[in-house]
Amino acid sequence: MTDSPAFRLPLDPKEQPILDRILTIRDHLSILKQDRTTYVKSQDVVKYYNQLIEQVELLNQIRETKRDEQNRVDTVLDDCFQLVSLFFLTIGRNQEAPAVYSAISTVKRLLDHLKEAGYYSGKDLGTMALSIQQWRESIERGQQSYSPHLLTLLEARIHVCQERLQELQQSLSRLGPDVVGMYERLVSILRSLSACNTRSKFPVREVKDFEEQLTQIQDELHESRDVHEGKTAEQTYAERMAALSLTEGEIADGPTVIRALLARCLLWIEVIQERQGKIDDRFQDTYDKLLKIRNTLEQMNLTQAWSLRETDLYSFQRQLDRVDESRVNGNFIDAEGRPADLHAQRTLLYLLRKSYAFIYQYIISSEPVSEALLPIYNQLLTLKRCLVEVKRSGGVDSPRELYPYSMKLNSIDNMKKDGKFMVGNDIPEGQASVTALLAECFDLAYELRADSEREREDDDGDAMQLANGSVEVAG
Repeated sequence: MTDSPAFRLPLDPKEQPILDRILTIRDHLSILKQDRTTYVKSQDVVKYYNQLIEQVELLNQIRETKRDEQNRVDTVLDDCFQLVSLFFLTIGRNQEAPAVYSAISTVKRLLDHLKEAGYYSGKDLGTMALSIQQWRESIERGQQSYSPHLLTLLEARIHVCQERLQELQQSLSRLGPDVVGMYERLVSILRSLSACNTRSKFPVREVKDFEEQLTQIQDELHESRDVHEGKTAEQTYAERMAALSLTEGEIADGPTVIRALLARCLLWIEVIQERQGKIDDRFQDTYDKLLKIRNTLEQMNLTQAWSLRETDLYSFQRQLDRVDESRVNGNFIDAEGRPADLHAQRTLLYLLRKSYAFIYQYIISSEPVSEALLPIYNQLLTLKRCLVEVKRSGGVDSPRELYPYSMKLNSIDNMKKDGKFMVGNDIPEGQASVTALLAECFDLAYELRADSEREREDDDGDAMQLANGSVEVAG
């Protein structure tokens, strides 16, 4: 198993029994995560959560006079809470406090990386602001149900995220409505260029197209390209990094931000065109590792709804955490402690941020349904999409066309026992969500059938009137 970044402070002998117990808990959680022979049951997850909280309470008693202590106990506790959090998502208890832990950890890293990258869009921040608010509500709802030790920890982490979010929002507020569209376009191009830079084969033509777009923007703004005589684009980029960042330096107005970001895009194009996707050999292993993680997470996007168990994200989180925590003062360093050049630094940071972004997306799109009910839930989602599309396209000509949908909906409805979807003798979490979705599908099918019958009656009436008119003329 991939371990968390490890602290090396000495362990208080009094904490050794706690470490032993939480290592055992982590082992049990890992075994549960790997077992695909059956679905994860709510009672198993709650059992390990309660055992974990017992150890946290004991640890807090020992550390009454040393609250800032950090050693291996804390890293293993973090592992356990991450796993428990993802398990709460897996069993469909997304709106409960423990489920928030993993999401907050991921968003904190994303916000830090956005600040470090020096560019981001309002959409990035808006999505995370909404998520943070929802997680805060989950914590408030859990006041009577969950340990104050957990809630205090979650509240502190949310506070840190909120502060960083407000810092980034404030920086973005420097942009007036007249330049926001241009800024968003430049951010999109810069990200697309970073994606091109990580392709297996460097896309020369595509990068050239982006360069032409930037040249067009440059002409619109009546700007000239940075010639940087006697220096490489990489050297110039590094020297002007603070001036080109939205969050650093004293940027007075929106037009200044736009000009700086445009200059950054043009310099970055020069850098990646020169490198042609080739990373510094010293960081090839790290690059390959991050690229593989990014590609795997991206491919999961195609099958997420049908095959993803949220706990699968844990190993990716831990691998990324290891890479992120290995940096020194934000720099990726080689085996001899030397920092990466600018190209490697920005490329590795892009892959790191993009991978965390995928994990965040999978977490927030997790359905509030136990994995035991996901097959039914996903079938209903597909049926709903089909029915909505049929309605959008003008409905059906005959109720007969709805028979396949009705038969499938009735077969799903008949799976219920005493109004519940059962798996053996268990009642998995997410009953309300599945039942509500089933009702939506029945309503859509009913509306389509009613519209079809009404249209047919109108057609019959028109035909009758036409027939009567013909008789009168004949008479």
